[in-house]
Amino acid sequence: MTDSLKNILERTTAVASAPCRIDMGGTLDISTFYYPLMHLEPCTFNIAINMRTYVRLYPYKKGRVKVSSKGFKSAEFDLARAPFDHPLGLMFAIAACFRADGVHIDIESTSPPRSALGGSSAAAVALVALLAKVSEQNGRKPLSRQKTAIMTHAVEESVAVVPCGLQDHLAAVFGGVNSWCWQGCMTGLLFKRKTIVRKDLTKKLEKHFIVAYCGIPHESKNVNGRWIQQFLSGEFRKQWADIISYTKKFGAALSERKYNDASAYMNRETAIRREMTPDVLDDMGEKLVESAVKYSCGARFTGAGGGGCLWAIGGADDIAGLKEIWEDILSERKGACLLDVGIDTQGLSVKVE
Repeated sequence: MTDSLKNILERTTAVASAPCRIDMGGTLDISTFYYPLMHLEPCTFNIAINMRTYVRLYPYKKGRVKVSSKGFKSAEFDLARAPFDHPLGLMFAIAACFRADGVHIDIESTSPPRSALGGSSAAAVALVALLAKVSEQNGRKPLSRQKTAIMTHAVEESVAVVPCGLQDHLAAVFGGVNSWCWQGCMTGLLFKRKTIVRKDLTKKLEKHFIVAYCGIPHESKNVNGRWIQQFLSGEFRKQWADIISYTKKFGAALSERKYNDASAYMNRETAIRREMTPDVLDDMGEKLVESAVKYSCGARFTGAGGGGCLWAIGGADDIAGLKEIWEDILSERKGACLLDVGIDTQGLSVKVE
């Protein structure tokens, strides 16, 4: 006889966490792009950062699911009637996948809300992994890290009603500094992971980049949706081929610690994005990017831009000088600031005891 989730949680502590990420070459992890461009071997680059999202499970009323998350009004519904188009709908959809009622899902993120750092995907990954782990007490087979990422992405895309990428979930699960090469299901391997910087060298890399929060939230559907529509209609195909090239060259340069080369490739990629969607950066974002170029650094928005965060990379001395300039620029807006981040090499962490 299976035990109810509520009963299991009454006698166990259940918590999971996963890191956010900064990135380059995003959008190429969406199948709309990587299937037609497969001959170019598209890749996406990201760095998992130590701003983690935590998910905790507590026992709750039988038949009910409650979700709490900072920045959102807490909500609870009967599991069978929980809306997936709610602001917290993804969490309710994941609960439905596991038939998880009698549970309070509490989400705590250490990143700014809607900062374009992949926090919602990190929360979803942590929740899938945690519910899967708890379900093992009822005989469910363990869920591998790879399958955790793939399942989370599939659920997220199914309720988002727009194509979604996979890179955020992979960074959350695996951590580290990686390129993800998109091969599609036809090869039997949806993606291939290439480690760009080994774990024992990540501390050195931390001196070469900074991350800024611009003080305003982003809306990824707006920018991503426009890129998708442009691509579907046949626009900017050459530019997407160039983005693939620069992203791959960026990863290669970074792996060889050629930071000046890496920054140049990043700036070229950013310039293409701005050509396709000029409003991907606001006035502050433009100042940050322009100052980075002046200091021989590369700069790029995270995720799909349109608010949220930017990050810069370059030589250690150049980044140290740019840091002071960025602090001055960010002081012009309430809530904008440099984030104190490092590289997360652990990835997904799950604890049920």
